Amino acid sequence: MDLVDSVIRSFPKSEQFGLTAQVRRAVVSIPSNIAEGWGRPSRKDFLRFLYIARGSLYEVETQLRIAKRQGFVHGDDLTGMLSQAETLSKMLLGLTRSLEKRRATA
Repeated sequence: MDLVDSVIRSFPKSEQFGLTAQVRRAVVSIPSNIAEGWGRPSRKDFLRFLYIARGSLYEVETQLRIAKRQGFVHGDDLTGMLSQAETLSKMLLGLTRSLEKRRATA
């Protein structure tokens, strides 16, 4: 959820209803989908929501690169946000692989 705070704070007010809103929705959907999947009755459902969360994370990474090109995010800020996104991506990948292995052996 640190990624949510980092991204939203860095964009200009003029983008409040444009790219900022898109990024906000995508960033918020990452932990939301993880939580929703966790609340589902089966491992298969949980995995599906983890895949959706990863898709949202890739969407955020793309939007951050667009924001950089538009001058809304600068070098060090972008590097920090992408580093957070990479860490989260690795965590999601690890959890997904772990659940897939358990499903394959069950």
